Amino acid sequence: MPSASPPGAKSSGLDFKRSLLDTFAINERANQLLLANIAPEAWQAPPLSGRGRSISAIAAHIHNVRLMWLAAADKSAKIPAKLDADKASREKIQAALKASAAALHALIQKALDDPTGRVPNFKPDVVAFVGYLVSHDSHHRGQISMLARQVGNPVPPKAGFGLWEWGTLWRESALSPSPNFSTGSRASSKK
Repeated sequence: MPSASPPGAKSSGLDFKRSLLDTFAINERANQLLLANIAPEAWQAPPLSGRGRSISAIAAHIHNVRLMWLAAADKSAKIPAKLDADKASREKIQAALKASAAALHALIQKALDDPTGRVPNFKPDVVAFVGYLVSHDSHHRGQISMLARQVGNPVPPKAGFGLWEWGTLWRESALSPSPNFSTGSRASSKK
């Protein structure tokens, strides 16, 4: 039988469930950081090619895909409202993303509490589900960053590099469940 750790001793084990939930929270913090740093002029600008989504439409798509998975995986979940990208402001989209992230957090927690790690209607399990969600969001963060640059309003370097500072994003997401993501951002600046 393993001996118990003395009081105050550091645990040597990884809290896998907490880590997976933190990873999804870090991912959402990155979304919020990026969106808070998109210039107002770039928010609704169409792609230069004339085809594809605007930045606001891409961000709304992230939220709406989350809703699709929530509806498929948890019939009892309270699902946030779908967004109309043409009518949604940056603030509304950021709030909607926070709401869908919170709903997904609950779904992930539910799957982690299931001994099989099952997410209904998603294969193989909750780890792959979180991987899918992070990959989907990351793909679209790349599109948003590229489109902002193409329309002449690149993401400020501090924010761009900040997307890769997962330790900082982790601390920020852990310190405040709903931090003010617009602090020091272009969203609140005037040109």
